[in-house]
Amino acid sequence: MKKSLGHISAFFAYTIFGFNIIICRDLSTLALISPMGLFCFRAIGATVLFWIASLFQPQEKVEKSDFPKIFLASMLGLFLTQVSFLKASTMTTPFDTSILTPLTPIFTMFIAAIVLKEPITLKKAGGVALSFIGVIFLVFNTVRVESGSVTETTPMGIVYMIGNCIFFALYLGAFRPLIAKYSVVTFMKWMFLFSAIVAIPFDIKELASLNIAALPTKYLLELGFLILFATFIAYFLIPVGQKVLRPTVISLYGYLQPIIATIMGIATGMDHLTWQKVLAAALVFTGVILVNKSRGKSSFAPTE
Repeated sequence: MKKSLGHISAFFAYTIFGFNIIICRDLSTLALISPMGLFCFRAIGATVLFWIASLFQPQEKVEKSDFPKIFLASMLGLFLTQVSFLKASTMTTPFDTSILTPLTPIFTMFIAAIVLKEPITLKKAGGVALSFIGVIFLVFNTVRVESGSVTETTPMGIVYMIGNCIFFALYLGAFRPLIAKYSVVTFMKWMFLFSAIVAIPFDIKELASLNIAALPTKYLLELGFLILFATFIAYFLIPVGQKVLRPTVISLYGYLQPIIATIMGIATGMDHLTWQKVLAAALVFTGVILVNKSRGKSSFAPTE
């Protein structure tokens, strides 16, 4: 039962992230708030929401020795990951972003092998490879970049996207034992508080001078989605999955993001279903199943 809840949580979290790619790109394109400013809004909003949520659960004490670890997890899983993605979305085309995103499970597999001693089995490696092939196949058969509609990808944009993948892979691969130690709300309220404390000094001038009332309604709605769904709800769901699923399995749900983009395109009439897309989706989810079936060391095996 717990394992099923973990899969459901990961599925919905990365589905939200799939929508978030489009929202973040739209917000970045309008450039009314800087990438650091957008992260500050996410961090402050989620901090308030998680601390309010903590009032409705039994109070949980965090060991003093764990605070430095939570701070490091916050820097890798939130601050560096989100800021690098927001920066990259202003410097990369949708095509290149989709190509680079699937690197996260590859990095996660190797990091989990080093930090958690999670073995890289043939079945697991094959599952990751199969899902990766599926996503690349999907991207090459669905992504179309109209001439002049987007800026060219810059070398720094690629660096930011690779950094985004590595930072989140480090978070997924290294902090599972710590995450399992505390409730989701307790862990995330400290994660976001630390991120907000670090981020605000970098953007204090913009935050102080920003006229929220002057922002367009559409922009405010997208900002609200970013804070409530893509930050508070999604980051509540991910630790639920991390408690019972191996890091590599969690990261594979990231392959949902380009699939969600395809579904949105079909739903809005901008795209249509083809055999290539069906085949790509089959490859992705077969890979997820293979990795999930691969047995890890018992000390890190998910509890049923």
